[in-house]
Parts: sequence; C-alpha cells; structure tokens
Amino acid sequence: MVGSYSDLIGAISANTAKMRQDIPDVMHGFGAMARAACQAGVLDTKTKELIAMALAVSTHCDPCIAFHAKALVKLGATRAELQEMLGMCVYMGGGPGLMYAASALAAYEEFGGERAEA
Repeated sequence: MVGSYSDLIGAISANTAKMRQDIPDVMHGFGAMARAACQAGVLDTKTKELIAMALAVSTHCDPCIAFHAKALVKLGATRAELQEMLGMCVYMGGGPGLMYAASALAAYEEFGGERAEA
C-alpha cells in the first residue's frame, strides 16, 4: 500500500511529463490508444473504468489504482459499484486480489468517493 494516492499521482505525472519530452512519439501514441480505448461505445466510460480498475487490482499496479480511482469518482461511480467489482477481483485473485482490492477502496475514498456509513 502507498501513503497517499494523490502524492503518487503527482510523482508519476511529473515523471511521465519528462517522458513526453524525451520520447514524444511513444507518449503521443500511448495517449491516442488510451483515448480510443476509453471512448464510450457499446460500453460506457464508467464501465470501462471499472474494468480498468479490476485490471489494476489484478496486476498490483498502485499508480494505476490511483488514476482509475480518481477517474471513477469523477465519473460518479458509486461505492456499491466499486465494491461489487472488487468482489470479483477477490474471487478471481484470491489473497493478493483482496489486498489490492483494499488499496483500490482506499484510493477511491481518498479522491472523494463515498465512505461506508459508520
């Protein structure tokens, strides 16, 4: 687990900014691919972000969890939607899936997502 998902996004963003200067063609290509993949089609954008978060959990990628948690909050994903998807991550990923599912929930809450009622 990381200390702050906001800080992690800041650090990663600073480093990717350097990469945009050093390898602009690669970074432009990655950005174009991301925009194309995230564009609403048969699946809406929120569903695609839920899939991306599931993949972030399954690959144990803390920066990915941070970016997708922030996007899910912005897209209005509910805690119930997130938790249901995280349940599938735990089912498919066992113990490691549970640990990263807990990280995904923490990141979602850090970016202003719903918190559990006391």
